[in-house]
Amino acid sequence: MRSEKLTRAWFAVTAVVALTGLVSQVVASATDPGGRVANLLCFFTIDSNLLVTAASVLVALGAIRTKLFAVLWLDALVGIIVTGIVYQVALAGLSELHGLSLFADTMLHKVTPILFVLGWLFAGPRGVLTWRAVGWSLLYPLAWLAFTLPRGAITGFYPYPFVDAGALGYGQVTLNCVFIGLFFTALAAGAFLYERRVRPV
Repeated sequence: MRSEKLTRAWFAVTAVVALTGLVSQVVASATDPGGRVANLLCFFTIDSNLLVTAASVLVALGAIRTKLFAVLWLDALVGIIVTGIVYQVALAGLSELHGLSLFADTMLHKVTPILFVLGWLFAGPRGVLTWRAVGWSLLYPLAWLAFTLPRGAITGFYPYPFVDAGALGYGQVTLNCVFIGLFFTALAAGAFLYERRVRPV
């Protein structure tokens, strides 16, 4: 019982942190002369933090025993891991940020990923993932690409350099997306195998 209360409290805090980062980013974009709030949903970072917020709220409320939650949880977990790693490897330092933008960037790319992943490693929830959930979780990155690339072709806005078809061409962007997709799949499968290994009998 004590462990369950600590788990719920941890993810309640994680939800607040993620939501704080999201709200800060919306405000920063709305007040930036060159920013556009409408572009925010194109960012994998924003979408992954939204998933983290939703999943964390459900854990905090104890509403986790559904098939839909398993997919949501896995998408949130893998999405936020990809967000943290890709940011550190490919995106950090590309833009000079200050004030609220810097605060939002830190919350979304660093604090939330660390909190959520640590919560998963040490607190659970356990026993919710299946191979079917791993398969269904791949719809998230596919849906993100299906939204981002056509919109980019129409508006000229691409959220990240590695999906900028206007600059790189669709061949290179396809290769980049395949690599990230394989990375996403490997992380999803690894998360399931890790959970099965540490899950109490």
